[in-house]
Amino acid sequence: MDDFIDNLPPMDLLRSEKMTFVQLIIPVESAHRAISYLGELGLFQFRDLNADKSPFQRTFVNQVKRCAEMSRKLRFFKDQIRRTSLISSMHPVLQPDIELEELEAGGFLVSSNNHAVSEDRELDENVYSNDGYVETASLLEQEMRPGRPDQSGLRFISGIICNSKVLRFERMLFRATRGNMLFNQAPADEQIMDPLSTEMVEKTVFVVFFSGEQAKTKILKICEAFGANCYPVPEDITKQRQLTREVSSRLAELEATLDAGMRHRNKALSSVGFHLAKWMSMVRREKAVYDTLNMLNFDVTKKCLVGEGWCPIFAKTQIQEALQRATFDSNSQVGIIFHLMDAVESPPTYFRTNRFTSAYQEIVDAYGVARYQEANPAVYTVITFPFLFAVMFGDWGHGICLLLGALVLIARESKLSGQKLGSFMEMLFGGRYVLLLMSLFSIYCGLIYNEFFSVPYHIFGESAYKCRDSTCHDAHTTGLVKYQDTYPFGVDPSWRGSRSELPFLNSLKMKMSILLGVVQMNLGIILSYFNSHFFGSSIDIRYQFVPQMIFLNSLFGYLALLIVIKWCTGSQADLYHVMIYMFLSPTEDLGENQLFWGQRPLQILLLLLALVAVPWMLFPKPFILKKLHLERFQGRTYGMLGTSEMDLEVEPDSARQHHEEFNFSEVFVHQMIHSIEFVLGAVSNTASYLRLWALSLAHSELSTVFYEKVLLLAWGYDNLVIRLVGLAVFSFATAFILLMMETLSAFLHALRLHWVEFQNKFYHGDGYKFRPFSFASLNEDED
Repeated sequence: MDDFIDNLPPMDLLRSEKMTFVQLIIPVESAHRAISYLGELGLFQFRDLNADKSPFQRTFVNQVKRCAEMSRKLRFFKDQIRRTSLISSMHPVLQPDIELEELEAGGFLVSSNNHAVSEDRELDENVYSNDGYVETASLLEQEMRPGRPDQSGLRFISGIICNSKVLRFERMLFRATRGNMLFNQAPADEQIMDPLSTEMVEKTVFVVFFSGEQAKTKILKICEAFGANCYPVPEDITKQRQLTREVSSRLAELEATLDAGMRHRNKALSSVGFHLAKWMSMVRREKAVYDTLNMLNFDVTKKCLVGEGWCPIFAKTQIQEALQRATFDSNSQVGIIFHLMDAVESPPTYFRTNRFTSAYQEIVDAYGVARYQEANPAVYTVITFPFLFAVMFGDWGHGICLLLGALVLIARESKLSGQKLGSFMEMLFGGRYVLLLMSLFSIYCGLIYNEFFSVPYHIFGESAYKCRDSTCHDAHTTGLVKYQDTYPFGVDPSWRGSRSELPFLNSLKMKMSILLGVVQMNLGIILSYFNSHFFGSSIDIRYQFVPQMIFLNSLFGYLALLIVIKWCTGSQADLYHVMIYMFLSPTEDLGENQLFWGQRPLQILLLLLALVAVPWMLFPKPFILKKLHLERFQGRTYGMLGTSEMDLEVEPDSARQHHEEFNFSEVFVHQMIHSIEFVLGAVSNTASYLRLWALSLAHSELSTVFYEKVLLLAWGYDNLVIRLVGLAVFSFATAFILLMMETLSAFLHALRLHWVEFQNKFYHGDGYKFRPFSFASLNEDED
């Protein structure tokens, strides 16, 4: 048996890639290029040898700061381009590749328009303050003459203030002058940018007429307190007109200057925008290189950098070629040393996935990353996950809707993969192939259930039942007899609407759920055997795998056998009675519940085996581990000492004590907990698979309610409006309740069955991911 298993061809995704621990000794002159080439390759995970140092104590902290500063400047350009809504030129001048130093020193843009913008704001406010004046002089203005102003005559102050302060401003002026003033206001034609908050606000132009120098002093102080901007306006109408003409001329000149400046700025930003993505990518890569270099040890005496890390064995040749290329391109006289080493810690876990399998691997990794080289549940999850989902979601009409959505995502894969999606759309797009298989299996299970939006169809021929005679009016409730062979595929459409529909479908789906659960739990236990065989743990095979298989199949495997026999023979035996009295009265005669000859002695034998399997799981393993420990450290057996964790993998989990004291009580308690958990879990996990029956029944009944109580009810009225409303309600309920909420519910329940009921039989999930240094994994969030 072992030789047969050893000769089986390896399965790519079943075991993680074999890893090796490597030490790199890199000359300083080729260090940057070597790390860059490894980043392009993306198959080497560096270990931080300076974990005890803060970021500011590392060797290349200044280079990291330079990259961060360059990234900040480029983000400023990106923000400016986004604010101006510019599109980069389609035919820019081609420029050769530039280095970080050239990009950092490039002073091609100098921000010189801030002064013009502030002047523009000031001129705008001047214009607003004078918009209320007309070209012709009023009678009051005609009476004003140039010369010495009358200190006791009527005077005014004009300015502009925020709308929110006008009422309080006017009230304060009235109180300060005791009513001896005239306040006039008019709203500004458009919003004005606040110079402090740089926000567009609504303002009001005001004029305050008053008399006396003391009133003027009070009014100016109040204006200052309320943040009002006051502007001097000549009292002479001739000077006012002259000032208006000068301001208009100046505005025209400044507008022309600003237009030329804006055109120049937009042209410069357009040119920058074309190269911006490339520059940001270059800075991002440079920062990643220096961050990685900071993880290496710097040997001052030998002028070299020492790094350590993990790489897959299959990538050793590629990594060595990249390092040789880095040595040649940097004109280094000394090559890079690639040295294999042993490591105490367990290697990282790395599975080579593609677009199809990556989503299923993520489902497994969400529970826990596989321990190094243990069996990967994702191999079986690719099929079992969408299938168990479909068992709960079985309706080939709803399945077609899901299939169309999956095909749209797959057809637009190349376009959507380069876009920034929202969190929900990103999750949906990442699981497009999971959705594809879920929809295909839903169509398959829907054909078995014979449900198309809860409506049965005669797809595979006529029903096996027909009306007893011509007087049978209600063929769905009475008078149906079987007149030909069983319906060839799936549920006979005549069951729909019959009195026995619900008991029949309940019995069918409940028994099917138990069968599927027993099969998947057995698969999990079998995978634990392959794990134990792979790691050379014969103790786990003899005292864990064997008793677990015996216990599970003595009880629930036997129940699955009874279900199959009952289906095949058409027996009316009560399986509830059989299983209950198997424990209560194992020697009692089964009577009409007997399904086959020799059933009672077989039940007694299976019950005894289940009872024996519990102490078999509990007691032998802790005592054998204690015996092995004593033999190893008391000199009765000798073995070659190894420093690699891979040498320790041949021992059972609880025997990996290294050179620590063996704690028998701890090992025994752990084994007892594991045994009790398995025994109780065998019952609870089998019952947990009944969620397949419950969710399938709920989905079917909801579909029936929406079809019969909404769509058919509305169609019974001879009114177009009622029919359209009924169709709209049915479509809404189908889309949001059955296709969204029910899909999410079935997805979560399938996830639970895989994480708990399936994976707890063999999967430890206490490893850590292989995270190589790779430029491809960098994103904009790391700028």
